[in-house]
Amino acid sequence: MSAAAFALGTGRAMADDRTSGVPADSFQLGVASGEPEPDGVVLWTRLAPDPLAEDGHGGMPLRPMSVQYEVAEDERFTRIAARGAALATPELGHSIHVEVRGLAPAREYFYRFRAGRDISPVGRTKTAPAADASVAAFRFAAASCQAWYHGYFTAYRHMAEEDLDAVFFLGDYIYEYAINASNLWREGVSVAAAHNADVLTLEQYRLRYALFKSDPDLQRLHARVPWIVTSDDHEVVNNYAADFPQYDVSPEDFLRRRSVAYRAYYENLPLRATLLPTGPAMPLYRRLRYGRLAALHVLDTRQYRDDYPCGGLATGTCDEANDPNRSILGPDQERWLFDGLGASDTTWNVLTQQVVMASIDRTIGAGTSYSFDQWDGFTACRDRLFDVIRQRRVANPVVLTGDIHRSVAAELKADWTDPDSATIGTELIASSIGSNGDGTDTDSLGPIWLSNPHVKLYNARRGYVSCTMTPTELTSDFRVVPYVQRQGAPINSLARFVTEAGHPGLNPA
Repeated sequence: MSAAAFALGTGRAMADDRTSGVPADSFQLGVASGEPEPDGVVLWTRLAPDPLAEDGHGGMPLRPMSVQYEVAEDERFTRIAARGAALATPELGHSIHVEVRGLAPAREYFYRFRAGRDISPVGRTKTAPAADASVAAFRFAAASCQAWYHGYFTAYRHMAEEDLDAVFFLGDYIYEYAINASNLWREGVSVAAAHNADVLTLEQYRLRYALFKSDPDLQRLHARVPWIVTSDDHEVVNNYAADFPQYDVSPEDFLRRRSVAYRAYYENLPLRATLLPTGPAMPLYRRLRYGRLAALHVLDTRQYRDDYPCGGLATGTCDEANDPNRSILGPDQERWLFDGLGASDTTWNVLTQQVVMASIDRTIGAGTSYSFDQWDGFTACRDRLFDVIRQRRVANPVVLTGDIHRSVAAELKADWTDPDSATIGTELIASSIGSNGDGTDTDSLGPIWLSNPHVKLYNARRGYVSCTMTPTELTSDFRVVPYVQRQGAPINSLARFVTEAGHPGLNPA
């Protein structure tokens, strides 16, 4: 459809002088959708004719610009379901987050934007089923950790070929490290000197998102399926814990950094206005629903957690890690999660979150040691969660996790010291999309993880988890690529498990 035809029906917006003067080629960062609900989704784009401009404004003039959007039932846009205009402002990096309402549940839609004379690529999205709908199947994938400089996002190319209803992204959408010859492993690319600096300012965070979002496979997947996202640490800085930065900087400077990092995160992802950060605070935990089949509890295990125990000990054995007052969620999020789990009436309860929940003893043989960046650093919080699951008879908990750049499948046990104790849930840990380069089938950590009997799979290749959930079972397919530092890798199914509704655990398929 021509630009002139697109303008029909939007005369009031087109008459606004804020539609004039938009630079050409402003949709270089693509389009995206997210937060699917029964009556609508969030549509995203960011105007950036020069995405890698070092001032962080993407080549846009420093004034608001009007952007039109259309949503249609068909890819040719002959049956329009919604249309309107939104304002892209320099304060939000000329991003827009259109919250479309009035759509039909469980329906495929197509969408596009217009700015000036430019029309964006067409995106495809899906709404969620009605809250009380019986759902035959929910197909989704879980991914995390996409260090652009370590490798190509080839796994996303294969993910886009699947017929998915949603993608869960579990953290580390960007990395804050300086990019230079020591870590630029992506074959055949180079970057400007501006990228060879740790990311500290709003301009630098915007530039880093633009660099990562320049990947065509990432753009294609965003345009293909709605995303449900949460962040981990590298969207701000490695291993931060709430207000504690884990490096030598004043609390005031760290909170300023967290403020601009959260702002850039919101600017670059399809999130609702209710998640817009206020200074260093971003209300990221939330709950969605997929009919009567699944409740989706999106967690934030970074912003509200207690600091590392025992003077900042990251790995080892430490009594303070078992302090009953410690929490990885914070008291408010704990209450919200526990109340939501207790009231859930769906067949499955999916917890999408960042760091490993299963207890992993990192010492083979006598003695014990644990990672305190993960739930092992907050054992009382995990115990409280498991108590709620058992006492409130929470149906079929499934935990989706990222962070560790490994594919891991684990059973969640009532008693970690007894392999025969009851299994109360399943944890599916998605490997990285690009972080740590090509990877290997196993590494020095493999025997350590597999010495924990509740761990059923460990692999150090790059990839993701593809899942099909039905009223009777969850099938989880761990998919990996043999390399990412050069393009063109095929995809392989590493392992497949079935978890039966009513019988938590991992059955090889």
